[in-house]
Amino acid sequence: MAFSLGFHIIFAAIGMTMPLLMSTAHYLYLKKKDPVYLELTQMWMKGVAILFAVGAVSGTVLSFELGLLWPGFMQSAGPIIGMPFSWEGTAFFLEAVAIGLFLYGWKRMRPWVHWCTGLLVGVSGFVSGIFVVAANGWMNAPAGFDWVGGAARNINPVRAMFNRAWPHESLHMQLGALSAVGCAVGGIHAWLYLRGRAPALNLKALRIAMIFGAAASIVQPFVGHYAGERVAELQPAKLAAIEGLFTSGRRVPLTVGGLPDVETRTVKWGVEIPGLLSLLAHRDLNSEVVGLDRFPRQDWPPVLIVHVAFQIMVAIGSVLALLGVLYFWFARRGTFPRWLLWALVGCAPLGMFAIEAGWVVTEVGRQPWIIYGIVRTRDAVTPVPGMVYHFYLFLGLYLALAAATVWLLRRQILAVQQKFGG
Repeated sequence: MAFSLGFHIIFAAIGMTMPLLMSTAHYLYLKKKDPVYLELTQMWMKGVAILFAVGAVSGTVLSFELGLLWPGFMQSAGPIIGMPFSWEGTAFFLEAVAIGLFLYGWKRMRPWVHWCTGLLVGVSGFVSGIFVVAANGWMNAPAGFDWVGGAARNINPVRAMFNRAWPHESLHMQLGALSAVGCAVGGIHAWLYLRGRAPALNLKALRIAMIFGAAASIVQPFVGHYAGERVAELQPAKLAAIEGLFTSGRRVPLTVGGLPDVETRTVKWGVEIPGLLSLLAHRDLNSEVVGLDRFPRQDWPPVLIVHVAFQIMVAIGSVLALLGVLYFWFARRGTFPRWLLWALVGCAPLGMFAIEAGWVVTEVGRQPWIIYGIVRTRDAVTPVPGMVYHFYLFLGLYLALAAATVWLLRRQILAVQQKFGG
């Protein structure tokens, strides 16, 4: 399930963001009548179609895995989180219809109506992502039911969907998708531009992608801070694992880097900034931050994994935020130095690593609970042996799917580059 989620989340992020880039290029073509924007729109359109198909396949697998691998979870949670999943299915249906209309609507629909169908692909993709994250938010902050005798009673699906973790998780994920995909696409086109391939097209593509990627990267640290405050309130054990905080206290320092040692209950080789964690978590230097000592040992998350994943996410987010500031600085001046373009190339894959690291923090940081504080993961997993063979099967399937996707995308990109003199 972890491998499937790790694979699918990348395509989900791309599926939410790429249609917005495509719609922006299409809008500029309709306004300026520049054929380069038309070619860029159609190139990205083919990429969106390929990636939508891969995302649909990997997402469908996840729906089967929920029932196959987690019968205990579905028995408890199915009646509660059915609403966000049903709304997600509706959004996905609209997305599928819209992408079909956009793909085959050229010269069959009025230009601006046709443009609206492309925009709808991106909007419905984002809405779909919001509903999925609502279900995950419920797992982190259960709401909308009474737990009586080991079963959910008095279920209120609306309260469950709009749980307290939903706003910060959803906003953080959407911005993460915009940042990661925008910077990745910008980096790819920067590399093609530096190699002299279709400079007019690639420079325009770079500018469109980085408008989204740079802006989201700059805003993301502020949203991340808001998310951290909510985690401190809703899941103090997760925050303690994130920071490697074994002992509760006041004026708690923020630890940058380091490796937590559960046996000695220390963080080795970390750099401490006095009082900063208390300030960030509760907006007060003298506030108390709850450590892992307040929780039974069997309720601790895997501290090392969560701490390292969080450090990776924050480090990448900081780099991309700086890159975003530099991009807008030079965009305002109207020119991009080569070193900045090479920096874009080097940072192209970083956002995807940040998404994966953030998802590890969210999911592993909740352990040992699958429904926080109510149902343990070990009580929800399937008792059927031999699942390892299914893992090998899906591993081979996903690797083949990824290879085919890369090959198809590369073929589409090279075809356009050659057409424009690259």
